Amino acid sequence: MRLYIADAGDTLRRIAAKHHLHIDELSFLNPHIAGPDLNIAGRQVNLSSPTISTRYFNNRPAPFPSEPPLDFRGYWIPLTPLEQMAQTEYDVLIVGTGAGGGAAIWRLCEQWGGNEKRIGVIDAGDLVLPTHLFNIPTSGHSGNVWSNPNVWRNIGNMLPEFPAGNMVFALGGRTLYWGMVSPRMDPSELAGWPVPLEEMQVYYNIAERAMNVNQEFNKGSSLQEVLLKRLQENGFPDVIDAPMAINLQPSSYGVVHSNAAFSSITFLGNALNHKPFDLGVKARAVQVLTEQGKAAGVNVLTPDRTSYSIRAKTIILSASTFETPRILLQSGIPGRAIGHYLTDHAFVRGAATVDRNEFPGFIGGLQIFIPQTEERPYGIHLWGPGESEPEKLEVYLHGYGNAEPRFENKISLDPSNLDEYGVPRIQVDFSYSAKDYAVIDQTTEGVERASLAMKAPLSSLELLPPGSDAHYAGTCRMGADPLTSATNRYGQIHGISGLYVADNSILPSIGGTNPTLSTIALAIRTADYIIGQG
Repeated sequence: MRLYIADAGDTLRRIAAKHHLHIDELSFLNPHIAGPDLNIAGRQVNLSSPTISTRYFNNRPAPFPSEPPLDFRGYWIPLTPLEQMAQTEYDVLIVGTGAGGGAAIWRLCEQWGGNEKRIGVIDAGDLVLPTHLFNIPTSGHSGNVWSNPNVWRNIGNMLPEFPAGNMVFALGGRTLYWGMVSPRMDPSELAGWPVPLEEMQVYYNIAERAMNVNQEFNKGSSLQEVLLKRLQENGFPDVIDAPMAINLQPSSYGVVHSNAAFSSITFLGNALNHKPFDLGVKARAVQVLTEQGKAAGVNVLTPDRTSYSIRAKTIILSASTFETPRILLQSGIPGRAIGHYLTDHAFVRGAATVDRNEFPGFIGGLQIFIPQTEERPYGIHLWGPGESEPEKLEVYLHGYGNAEPRFENKISLDPSNLDEYGVPRIQVDFSYSAKDYAVIDQTTEGVERASLAMKAPLSSLELLPPGSDAHYAGTCRMGADPLTSATNRYGQIHGISGLYVADNSILPSIGGTNPTLSTIALAIRTADYIIGQG
């Protein structure tokens, strides 16, 4: 194999001309480079491979070698071998590709598209789905897409009070499966955050545009319009069409919009349109490296426990509410609040039925949101229809109560219980406070009132165990005081320059709202801060 280090201003096309190679052949040899005309100064380029024999017909190269040396199964995004990443020092290394990690990658590539900054990305998972599950036509007929053991893994000893032990390990993270409901936090909730309200609104605007959030998804649905009107007229005047992260723009003018439901894969694709980045998968981050109080790199393990050290000047941990603090704790990063203040919604779930004959025209779908307010410490998401009979439709009411973040609710390492990587699993300690139980009562009453307002009798109503809605947050919360927060208001770990957090764990609270939009807004803000540091 002949390797070449690209000079300033080099592209694959320029290198192909310089070395008398066909651009198609050179592109095939370097699948980690996203396009033939990208500036790749300083990157390694493979000029030849002994396993490839190029055939010529009429002085043109055959489109493919007779025996491709690469395994192209599932290969839908450029990957970089970890061996190569270990030989590179990155300006920024992002750990995790879910909502926060994907947003940070997109923003950095968008803003740094024309410079020489090097961006590296690692994910503990593999390439599983190239888009949100809902964008796959056969997803509704293949239950194993949801239960794939290569995606869902248990990460610790979960107490009966907090049984949410399964995490998503895949490129794109949990955004491959999320429900896409994207409301903003209520101003009364944001008042307790260390970010000015005006600044949060700016970044909400950016996040909503990037995610294609809109309230038009269910327009024209008689189920939506009739139940929305009933709620407005019967005690819930502030009810809204649920904001959904779904691209409703039609394909036209030669532009195809086939990736309607938003996932972090959209962020990754848009990032590559601005700037290439190195992506390594099946790379479990196990330790953050620091030198003299500064971030220096990350140690990663592959499934066969091969170890690599990847150097970086700046590190963004976006591994999840459970994984990010575990990495920090395993690395010995100091911080009294790291792993503490675990919070999640008090989740009250109801099912109700409505008379099908009360909805004229096309019934359609249901996505309604009753937002949290200063007086109402919960939000309610209504969706459906689900199971149906000739005369009845089932709809669902998910009440999300605002559980208070408390120091004693935490994750910790369990050195006596190691996972398949030899890394300690986590132990979760969680309980509701008296204040939380009061909110649960209010949320339950709110779901019952919403059911009555819609003229939809409840067939079931239950309080689900904490963690059931996967909205957990807070274990690396941001704030001004290192005694009660893990990061400052820009997501930087207190006392460690160049080490940042950008996932649900940074949220100081989650109110009665799905946290994904807020996590993405803050991740974009953190990326902007890093860009501003040079």
